[in-house]
Amino acid sequence: MVQVDLITGFLGAGKTTFLRKYVDWLNARGQRVCILENDFGAVNVDVMLLQDLLGDNCDIETISGGCDCDTHQRRMRTKLISLAMQGFDRVLVEPSGIFDVDEFYDVLRDEPLDRWYTLGNVIAIVDALLETQLSPQGEYLLASEAASAGMVLMSRCQLAAPGQAEATLAHLNRALEACHCARRFAADTDALCKPWDALTDADMQRLDSCGHCQASYVKLHFDEHKAFTSLYFMELHLTLPQLQDAARALFADPACGHILRIKGFLQTVDGWCELNATRDTMHVEAIPDGQEVLIIIGEELDRSAIEAHIGQKTADQE
Repeated sequence: MVQVDLITGFLGAGKTTFLRKYVDWLNARGQRVCILENDFGAVNVDVMLLQDLLGDNCDIETISGGCDCDTHQRRMRTKLISLAMQGFDRVLVEPSGIFDVDEFYDVLRDEPLDRWYTLGNVIAIVDALLETQLSPQGEYLLASEAASAGMVLMSRCQLAAPGQAEATLAHLNRALEACHCARRFAADTDALCKPWDALTDADMQRLDSCGHCQASYVKLHFDEHKAFTSLYFMELHLTLPQLQDAARALFADPACGHILRIKGFLQTVDGWCELNATRDTMHVEAIPDGQEVLIIIGEELDRSAIEAHIGQKTADQE
């Protein structure tokens, strides 16, 4: 049977960055891996960040764009059926940050997938700089994506103030309690809190053998695609300083709504770079290749106010 690992995490937590490290580690141990990317936006930016991993031992498949639950499950089931016939040792599923993980478990229990795949590790990425309070929907997603995890891996620990990572872990445990889940995480047992450039081979082995847990919780019923909005802009032709200024202005302007994440690609004189911003952090990193696209994800977004800051209509309005 093919092992499937699920890499979960709220919007902007750092799932794709960890996935790169995980794939390199697995490939070095002779594992032939396929990444199944499932992004919320109509344009899957994270796939572009993984293109240089493609090779004999790594492939990438995608399920992009928002759709209803039944359609989404059919698409995922079709992808997994196809992948089962291609000789992979491991399939790594990276869902969007608003994904209902129960959809994934339901698909794996279907015939014939239950005979072809086995669920291995569920690794939940949690941002050490997570906002101290999310909306009820955000709190629920934070909890539900971690409930079945064998391990929580904290991101951006090197940027956290003293005690901030521990406070974020306590926030996660409160969110789990709020949805009546008995699961709790502790830094000395099932949560790893250290800068990722300091992760050792023993740390990676620990993550690769963390498994998953059976956990129940009370579901919060809401339409993720109505609660969370994704707006995207193509071919902006902005300089990096202009784009950084625009991102700061968007987060600072309450008229734009509650922006959770801004991500995209930009070409500079030095080559392509990735912009990844949350309310408290903005990260720019050089990448091998890209496409000029900016995606803004949040709650109750005001399209007109955001377009005014960007100086361009969203791609679906042009």
